[in-house]
Amino acid sequence: MMILLFDVGNTQITIGLSDGQSILETYRLNTEVAKTADEYWIQMKSLFDKTSIHHIAISSVVPRITEKLKEIADKVFQMEPLIVGPGVKTGLNVKTDNPREVGADLICDAVGVEKHDKPVLIVDLGTAIKYIYVKNKMILGVIITPGVNISIKALVGHTALLPDIDIEVPKKVLGTHTIACMQSGVTYGVAAQVDGLIDRIKDEVKESFDVVLTGGLSGIIAPLCKHPLERDPDLVLKGLLSIFNRNENLRK
Repeated sequence: MMILLFDVGNTQITIGLSDGQSILETYRLNTEVAKTADEYWIQMKSLFDKTSIHHIAISSVVPRITEKLKEIADKVFQMEPLIVGPGVKTGLNVKTDNPREVGADLICDAVGVEKHDKPVLIVDLGTAIKYIYVKNKMILGVIITPGVNISIKALVGHTALLPDIDIEVPKKVLGTHTIACMQSGVTYGVAAQVDGLIDRIKDEVKESFDVVLTGGLSGIIAPLCKHPLERDPDLVLKGLLSIFNRNENLRK
Protein backbone atom coordinates (compact mmCIF):
# COMPACT_ATOMS: atom_id res chain seq x y z
CA MET A 1 0.00 0.00 0.00
CA MET A 2 1.57 3.29 -1.13
CA ILE A 3 0.42 6.69 0.09
CA LEU A 4 1.04 9.86 -1.93
CA LEU A 5 1.66 12.82 0.40
CA PHE A 6 1.59 16.51 -0.54
CA ASP A 7 3.00 19.33 1.59
CA VAL A 8 1.94 22.50 -0.26
CA GLY A 9 3.79 25.66 0.81
CA ASN A 10 3.85 29.12 -0.67
CA THR A 11 7.22 28.51 -2.37
CA GLN A 12 7.43 24.75 -2.90
CA ILE A 13 5.28 21.64 -3.07
CA THR A 14 7.00 18.68 -1.40
CA ILE A 15 5.76 15.28 -2.57
CA GLY A 16 6.35 12.21 -0.44
CA LEU A 17 5.88 8.51 -1.14
CA SER A 18 5.18 6.33 1.89
CA ASP A 19 4.53 2.68 2.60
CA GLY A 20 2.38 3.72 5.56
CA GLN A 21 5.25 3.58 8.06
CA SER A 22 8.03 5.79 6.72
CA ILE A 23 8.79 8.30 3.97
CA LEU A 24 10.49 6.41 1.13
CA GLU A 25 11.04 9.17 -1.46
CA THR A 26 10.59 12.93 -1.64
CA TYR A 27 10.35 15.31 -4.60
CA ARG A 28 9.95 19.07 -4.86
CA LEU A 29 8.05 21.24 -7.34
CA ASN A 30 7.77 25.02 -7.40
CA THR A 31 4.43 26.41 -6.23
CA GLU A 32 2.87 28.13 -9.24
CA VAL A 33 -0.81 28.96 -8.77
CA ALA A 34 -1.25 29.79 -12.48
CA LYS A 35 -0.54 26.19 -13.48
CA THR A 36 -3.47 23.93 -14.28
CA ALA A 37 -4.05 20.52 -12.70
CA ASP A 38 -3.04 18.93 -16.01
CA GLU A 39 0.27 20.84 -16.04
CA TYR A 40 1.03 19.72 -12.47
CA TRP A 41 0.22 16.11 -13.36
CA ILE A 42 2.54 16.25 -16.40
CA GLN A 43 5.30 17.42 -14.04
CA MET A 44 4.78 14.72 -11.45
CA LYS A 45 3.66 11.63 -13.40
CA SER A 46 7.24 10.55 -14.23
CA LEU A 47 8.23 10.62 -10.54
CA PHE A 48 6.31 7.50 -9.48
CA ASP A 49 4.16 4.65 -10.76
CA LYS A 50 0.56 5.84 -10.44
CA THR A 51 -0.74 2.25 -10.26
CA SER A 52 1.11 1.79 -6.93
CA ILE A 53 -0.80 4.62 -5.21
CA HIS A 54 -3.64 3.55 -2.91
CA HIS A 55 -4.26 6.73 -0.89
CA ILE A 56 -3.56 10.47 -1.09
CA ALA A 57 -3.14 12.96 1.79
CA ILE A 58 -2.67 16.73 1.50
CA SER A 59 -1.38 19.43 3.84
CA SER A 60 -1.75 22.80 2.12
CA VAL A 61 -1.56 26.52 2.90
CA VAL A 62 -2.44 27.46 -0.71
CA PRO A 63 -6.17 26.79 -1.38
CA ARG A 64 -5.85 27.23 -5.17
CA ILE A 65 -3.23 24.45 -5.30
CA THR A 66 -5.37 22.26 -3.01
CA GLU A 67 -8.15 22.43 -5.62
CA LYS A 68 -5.77 21.36 -8.40
CA LEU A 69 -4.52 18.39 -6.34
CA LYS A 70 -8.11 17.37 -5.59
CA GLU A 71 -8.75 17.48 -9.34
CA ILE A 72 -5.72 15.24 -9.98
CA ALA A 73 -6.85 12.83 -7.24
CA ASP A 74 -10.29 12.56 -8.82
CA LYS A 75 -9.31 12.57 -12.51
CA VAL A 76 -6.14 10.42 -12.42
CA PHE A 77 -6.60 8.23 -9.32
CA GLN A 78 -10.40 8.27 -8.80
CA MET A 79 -9.74 8.92 -5.09
CA GLU A 80 -10.96 11.28 -2.41
CA PRO A 81 -7.83 12.65 -0.69
CA LEU A 82 -7.52 13.29 3.02
CA ILE A 83 -7.00 17.05 3.45
CA VAL A 84 -5.77 18.37 6.81
CA GLY A 85 -8.39 20.78 8.10
CA PRO A 86 -11.55 20.97 10.24
CA GLY A 87 -13.06 17.56 10.90
CA VAL A 88 -9.77 15.66 10.48
CA LYS A 89 -8.54 13.90 13.62
CA THR A 90 -4.98 14.98 14.42
CA GLY A 91 -4.54 13.91 18.06
CA LEU A 92 -3.34 17.45 18.72
CA ASN A 93 -4.72 20.12 21.07
CA VAL A 94 -4.20 23.68 19.82
CA LYS A 95 -4.06 26.14 22.74
CA THR A 96 -4.23 29.35 20.70
CA ASP A 97 -6.86 32.10 20.68
CA ASN A 98 -8.29 30.88 17.37
CA PRO A 99 -7.28 27.24 16.74
CA ARG A 100 -8.97 27.18 13.30
CA GLU A 101 -6.53 29.78 11.94
CA VAL A 102 -3.51 27.54 12.65
CA GLY A 103 -2.16 26.38 9.28
CA ALA A 104 -2.07 22.76 8.16
CA ASP A 105 1.74 22.87 7.98
CA LEU A 106 1.99 23.89 11.65
CA ILE A 107 -0.41 21.10 12.62
CA CYS A 108 1.63 18.51 10.70
CA ASP A 109 4.91 19.84 12.15
CA ALA A 110 3.52 19.46 15.69
CA VAL A 111 2.19 15.95 15.05
CA GLY A 112 5.55 15.03 13.53
CA VAL A 113 7.30 15.40 16.92
CA GLU A 114 4.71 13.45 18.94
CA LYS A 115 7.24 10.74 19.86
CA HIS A 116 9.51 13.19 21.72
CA ASP A 117 9.39 12.77 25.50
CA LYS A 118 10.30 16.41 26.21
CA PRO A 119 8.60 19.59 25.00
CA VAL A 120 9.79 20.55 21.50
CA LEU A 121 10.44 23.85 19.79
CA ILE A 122 10.01 23.29 16.04
CA VAL A 123 11.71 25.84 13.80
CA ASP A 124 10.22 25.56 10.30
CA LEU A 125 12.37 27.52 7.84
CA GLY A 126 9.91 28.03 5.02
CA THR A 127 8.59 31.06 3.15
CA ALA A 128 7.87 32.36 6.64
CA ILE A 129 9.88 31.08 9.61
CA LYS A 130 7.59 29.45 12.17
CA TYR A 131 8.60 28.69 15.75
CA ILE A 132 6.09 26.19 17.19
CA TYR A 133 6.21 25.21 20.88
CA VAL A 134 4.71 21.78 21.49
CA LYS A 135 4.22 20.00 24.82
CA ASN A 136 2.16 16.89 25.60
CA LYS A 137 0.60 16.96 22.09
CA MET A 138 -0.45 20.59 22.55
CA ILE A 139 0.62 23.64 20.53
CA LEU A 140 1.16 26.21 23.28
CA GLY A 141 2.43 29.12 21.19
CA VAL A 142 3.88 30.19 17.84
CA ILE A 143 6.25 32.89 16.54
CA ILE A 144 6.18 33.86 12.84
CA THR A 145 8.94 35.90 11.17
CA PRO A 146 9.78 36.65 7.50
CA GLY A 147 11.66 33.81 5.82
CA VAL A 148 14.99 34.06 4.02
CA ASN A 149 13.48 34.43 0.53
CA ILE A 150 11.02 37.08 1.73
CA SER A 151 13.91 39.01 3.33
CA ILE A 152 15.95 38.91 0.12
CA LYS A 153 12.98 40.03 -2.00
CA ALA A 154 12.30 42.89 0.42
CA LEU A 155 15.93 44.01 0.26
CA VAL A 156 16.17 43.79 -3.51
CA GLY A 157 12.71 45.23 -4.14
CA HIS A 158 13.17 48.30 -1.96
CA THR A 159 16.75 49.24 -2.79
CA ALA A 160 18.10 50.51 -6.08
CA LEU A 161 21.60 49.05 -5.89
CA LEU A 162 21.32 45.72 -4.04
CA PRO A 163 21.43 42.67 -6.35
CA ASP A 164 19.41 39.45 -6.16
CA ILE A 165 21.59 36.74 -4.60
CA ASP A 166 21.96 32.99 -4.20
CA ILE A 167 21.56 31.78 -0.62
CA GLU A 168 25.05 30.62 0.36
CA VAL A 169 27.04 30.88 3.59
CA PRO A 170 29.96 33.31 3.19
CA LYS A 171 33.33 32.46 4.75
CA LYS A 172 33.13 35.36 7.21
CA VAL A 173 30.32 36.98 9.16
CA LEU A 174 31.56 40.46 8.29
CA GLY A 175 31.32 40.81 4.52
CA THR A 176 33.60 42.98 2.42
CA HIS A 177 31.51 43.09 -0.77
CA THR A 178 27.78 43.55 -1.31
CA ILE A 179 26.80 39.96 -2.13
CA ALA A 180 28.73 38.51 0.84
CA CYS A 181 27.23 41.16 3.13
CA MET A 182 23.70 40.19 2.08
CA GLN A 183 24.44 36.46 2.25
CA SER A 184 25.78 36.91 5.78
CA GLY A 185 22.61 38.72 6.79
CA VAL A 186 20.27 36.01 5.56
CA THR A 187 22.31 33.02 6.84
CA TYR A 188 24.21 34.05 9.98
CA GLY A 189 21.42 36.55 10.69
CA VAL A 190 18.72 33.87 10.64
CA ALA A 191 20.90 31.51 12.72
CA ALA A 192 21.39 34.30 15.28
CA GLN A 193 17.63 34.87 15.31
CA VAL A 194 17.05 31.15 15.96
CA ASP A 195 19.60 31.13 18.80
CA GLY A 196 18.23 34.35 20.28
CA LEU A 197 14.60 33.21 20.23
CA ILE A 198 15.53 29.86 21.79
CA ASP A 199 17.03 31.81 24.71
CA ARG A 200 13.98 34.06 25.04
CA ILE A 201 11.57 31.11 24.89
CA LYS A 202 13.62 29.32 27.58
CA ASP A 203 13.31 32.41 29.79
CA GLU A 204 9.53 32.39 29.25
CA VAL A 205 8.65 28.69 29.59
CA LYS A 206 11.25 27.99 32.32
CA GLU A 207 11.79 24.38 31.25
CA SER A 208 14.18 22.51 28.98
CA PHE A 209 13.03 21.45 25.52
CA ASP A 210 14.32 19.82 22.35
CA VAL A 211 14.80 21.91 19.20
CA VAL A 212 13.99 20.48 15.76
CA LEU A 213 14.78 22.38 12.55
CA THR A 214 12.83 21.61 9.39
CA GLY A 215 12.01 23.27 6.07
CA GLY A 216 13.87 23.80 2.82
CA LEU A 217 16.69 25.92 4.25
CA SER A 218 17.28 23.93 7.44
CA GLY A 219 20.36 22.27 5.91
CA ILE A 220 22.02 25.66 5.45
CA ILE A 221 21.00 27.22 8.78
CA ALA A 222 21.35 24.25 11.19
CA PRO A 223 25.21 24.12 11.14
CA LEU A 224 25.37 27.86 11.94
CA CYS A 225 23.28 27.65 15.13
CA LYS A 226 25.01 27.49 18.50
CA HIS A 227 22.29 25.66 20.41
CA PRO A 228 22.09 21.86 20.21
CA LEU A 229 19.35 20.82 17.80
CA GLU A 230 18.32 18.11 15.38
CA ARG A 231 17.28 18.50 11.77
CA ASP A 232 14.34 16.70 10.16
CA PRO A 233 13.62 17.99 6.64
CA ASP A 234 10.60 15.67 6.25
CA LEU A 235 8.80 16.67 9.46
CA VAL A 236 5.59 17.94 7.78
CA LEU A 237 5.33 14.77 5.66
CA LYS A 238 5.88 12.58 8.75
CA GLY A 239 3.15 14.45 10.61
CA LEU A 240 0.83 14.20 7.59
CA LEU A 241 1.45 10.44 7.40
CA SER A 242 0.65 10.09 11.11
CA ILE A 243 -2.60 12.07 10.65
CA PHE A 244 -3.54 9.92 7.63
CA ASN A 245 -2.95 6.70 9.61
CA ARG A 246 -4.97 8.00 12.58
CA ASN A 247 -7.98 8.78 10.35
CA GLU A 248 -7.63 5.58 8.33
CA ASN A 249 -7.67 3.53 11.55
CA LEU A 250 -10.78 5.39 12.74
CA ARG A 251 -12.57 4.50 9.48
CA LYS A 252 -11.83 0.77 9.83
